[in-house]
Amino acid sequence: MIEIEGLTKRYGRHKVVDDLSFRCGPGEVLGFLGPNGAGKSTTMKMVAGFVVPSSGSAVVCGHDIRTATLAAQQRIGYLPEGAPLYAEMTPAKFLDFIADVRGLSGGGRQARLAEVVSLLHLGPVLDQAIETLSKGFKRRVGLAQAILHDPDVLILDEPTDGLDPNQKHEVRELIRSMSEEKLIVISTHILEEVEAVCTRAIIINDGRLLVDDTPEALAAQGDGDFDAVFRRITQEGTPEAEAA
Repeated sequence: MIEIEGLTKRYGRHKVVDDLSFRCGPGEVLGFLGPNGAGKSTTMKMVAGFVVPSSGSAVVCGHDIRTATLAAQQRIGYLPEGAPLYAEMTPAKFLDFIADVRGLSGGGRQARLAEVVSLLHLGPVLDQAIETLSKGFKRRVGLAQAILHDPDVLILDEPTDGLDPNQKHEVRELIRSMSEEKLIVISTHILEEVEAVCTRAIIINDGRLLVDDTPEALAAQGDGDFDAVFRRITQEGTPEAEAA
């Protein structure tokens, strides 16, 4: 569902994402890992069509994000880092607005709104201004808008940021329940997240791909200590750097 080939983003002379290539498909929950500043969020923004690549390509469900942006975005649900929302709106009005944008109509529209509100436990805050909500509730409203149109591809940037342990568990269970027929990409620096829900892990640093494997295989390299393996991989640098 996502094919990335030679994806690169430069700001001046600095390469934030450097010749990144990988493919992933339905049924996968891909953990996109790296330390802060590794290029994770920039990659996600390029795949979602919000940042234009300097070179390379990203194809979503057969649609090139540069030449068929709208067609690709119709297949994507995107939760950006920080989940910018209309602060003066209530969650009810905001989700109603998103339903308009996504073209939901008829009885199915109201049923889907009710389903998403229930899944994210937003009932108690539906009529409060978003600016008055806790960080955790704001994150849940952001996730609700991402899944509202039942997309084929979900791109989630730090989906459990700001949630308490119970809320994190609920969101992870939701991700698991949706993963059979969808491709879900989770960009995170929280290793616990990857071990809990991901079927595959890609680790990048300095915008370059270092490792592409299963969380179990990576953990096995450190006698079950995924955290230690992650630190070693990111500290060693890219294969090119080692060769030099």
